[in-house]
Amino acid sequence: MSDLLDILKCKHPIIQGPIGAINSPELVAAISNAGGYGMLALGFIRDINEAKKLLVEVKKKTDKPFGANIMIINPLNEQIIPLLAESGIKAVTTSVGFPGRIYPQLHEMEMKGLHVLLSVKHAISAVEAGADGIVAAGSEAGGLRSTGSESSTMILVPLVCDSVKVPVVAAGGIADSRGYRAAFALGAQGVQIGTRFLASAECPVHDKWKELIVSCGDGGTQLLPVDNMMMRAILTPELRERIESPDFDIKKEFQLKNASQAWNSGDFSLVPAGAGQVSALIHDVKPVADIINEMVS
Repeated sequence: MSDLLDILKCKHPIIQGPIGAINSPELVAAISNAGGYGMLALGFIRDINEAKKLLVEVKKKTDKPFGANIMIINPLNEQIIPLLAESGIKAVTTSVGFPGRIYPQLHEMEMKGLHVLLSVKHAISAVEAGADGIVAAGSEAGGLRSTGSESSTMILVPLVCDSVKVPVVAAGGIADSRGYRAAFALGAQGVQIGTRFLASAECPVHDKWKELIVSCGDGGTQLLPVDNMMMRAILTPELRERIESPDFDIKKEFQLKNASQAWNSGDFSLVPAGAGQVSALIHDVKPVADIINEMVS
């Protein structure tokens, strides 16, 4: 079995979790410069020239390894994958779809991929389809989830580690050195971090989003239906009042097509502020380097 760091080629086994269509070359570069693995979120990219521009901007700001997340359902993948290879990227994460559709092309381009998933069954099928590693995202993680029953990180990660012979990355509920060390105790070789990097100085999201994360308490998030999926979001008093109203059609009101506008403007009436349960452990906004240094200390 190859080691995760052999795949990523970075100092610390800390992968940036992609957040929707939020792409900041500054944040990606800051994570890579601090020893982690910065990631562009290319799942929602619809313009190949935009992807080219993002890659150029990251490379201006770091000479360290970085990667990208690819949503398998994106019709531009046949153009995106060669572009990543030309840019020198050696490892990506893949999500939302059957990995067998793109792993032959990834391997042909001498790239490796870690498939992001939510269950043991999908971990086994992903490895059979060619995945070089697995990102196991427990139910406490933020962002998009399935509509089915899911296991927590504490359960899912060791189950996946027992079921596959490729490197496993733990995601969900990790924001500091305690969660980082726990991931290795569960059998993982690294971690994927989303919410903690949202609440970082370099992250470009609206300050209101960061404030909601920092002020979120125990039990302060909830799974909500968005399109045909579920999304873990911060449950504010205003949001609770809306969803409890008998006149509020949550599936009609919250649609992913409005996510970029909501998250960039801080207008969370369009789409709620996504975040993991680990928000309750985040009490400040600080530089990426400080977050990573504390995590690996």
